[in-house]
Amino acid sequence: MLASVWREGSDNNSSYFAQLGDLLLNPSGEKRAQAPIGETVDASTARPLRHPIKALLALRALESLRYREFRLIWYGQVFASMATWMDSVARGWLIYELTNSSFQLGLVRGVQALPILLLSPIAGSTADLYSRKKQVLFAQIVDGLLYAAVAMLIVTGDIQAWHVYATSIGLATVQTFQQPSRASMISDAVPPGSLINAIGLNAIVFNVARTGGPAVAGVLIAVFGTAGSYSVQAIFFFLATFWTLKLRAEQRLSAGIGGHTHGGESFGQSVIEGWKFSWRNHEVRTGLLVVTFASLLLIPFSTLLPVFARDILAVGAKGQGLLLTSMGLGALLSSVLVASLGDRMPRGIVMIGGVGIYGVLVVIFAASSSFALSLAVMALIGLCHVTSHALVQTVIQAYSPAEFRGRTMAIFHMTQVVLVVGAMLIGALSTLIGARWAATSMSILGTLTMVAIYFSMPHAREIR
Repeated sequence: MLASVWREGSDNNSSYFAQLGDLLLNPSGEKRAQAPIGETVDASTARPLRHPIKALLALRALESLRYREFRLIWYGQVFASMATWMDSVARGWLIYELTNSSFQLGLVRGVQALPILLLSPIAGSTADLYSRKKQVLFAQIVDGLLYAAVAMLIVTGDIQAWHVYATSIGLATVQTFQQPSRASMISDAVPPGSLINAIGLNAIVFNVARTGGPAVAGVLIAVFGTAGSYSVQAIFFFLATFWTLKLRAEQRLSAGIGGHTHGGESFGQSVIEGWKFSWRNHEVRTGLLVVTFASLLLIPFSTLLPVFARDILAVGAKGQGLLLTSMGLGALLSSVLVASLGDRMPRGIVMIGGVGIYGVLVVIFAASSSFALSLAVMALIGLCHVTSHALVQTVIQAYSPAEFRGRTMAIFHMTQVVLVVGAMLIGALSTLIGARWAATSMSILGTLTMVAIYFSMPHAREIR
């Protein structure tokens, strides 16, 4: 009976939460016609927005929230992102409590790269072959159960280090399948003209959670212990599941290449065709090349922040926290800009140029001996990072047909493995030539790579 309430019948406001969610966006209680997924409402028929919430939604930066399906996806993303970033603190704290080993602090994160590397191609195909909504639902439920299990083991005193590793692999596995499905759902929920705005709004959630999640986890751990943090993380994922349940059933054909149904295409062929499409499509290939080189050569500089904070700038752990906060503020501002500007920016030039400038800024940061200058540069780095990263996602999704979108986004998420390789590379270089020269040399190479893409791939700078 509960399931029947949470299915499409929930659109009739049969539950309190459904009524509350609709009231927030329709406080007058009047009936409104719901535009089909991906269709826009004729501006000439829109009534003046008199209520403050309606006026807020009239802002260009929030335009995607006018679409019911995206709102529900976005609500779920709020809770899922908070829980995920809380785990970045809680898991490390827990493994250190159990082992007192700094080596295992890195190892417990490293094992999460394995499912991403091995399963991402499969996850992309399942996102294109099967219901994306069901995959996200299943992943969120498993996430919530795993967090609840860890909380229970801590409370009973039975928690062991292998439990932490096992749940880390489990969480990484289900999230590997969740990410391409969720990203593809965003493209399904808004019209093409609102895609950049939708991804920008998601980036805002991501960066707010990146700042707020660890802080919430820290408070909960201080007051209730790690069990308190894991309990709240589980609750957050169950809340994300609630909003996802309210999404409409998907109505899309499982059309493959040339309009053929996926029923005539084996799973292995589906994976291979996804890679072929990603390479043959100029726009998608450009986006993947940009994010791959950025993940390998530029973004890993943050691995050396403890070295810069303690040994070069002499500001300690507190200073490192301020550097990360400054980068987070820049990233948040960038997210707002992306959401506000939408399709008015030239995607190709900003995408490539943003990564190229990122490398120049890292060189300046590496050479700086002034903490004030370093803070300012970190804010600019955050600005470039999100702008280029969000635009890469937009380009890949915008130029991928619906039947390939899950596979292209799965390849995009595989760059997280490249980021791990880059972190290992810059760490090894740092031991040989020092942190400053390691960050400088890799960043210069990254910027030169963007220059090469700009001049050798003329179509790249024409991407709109």
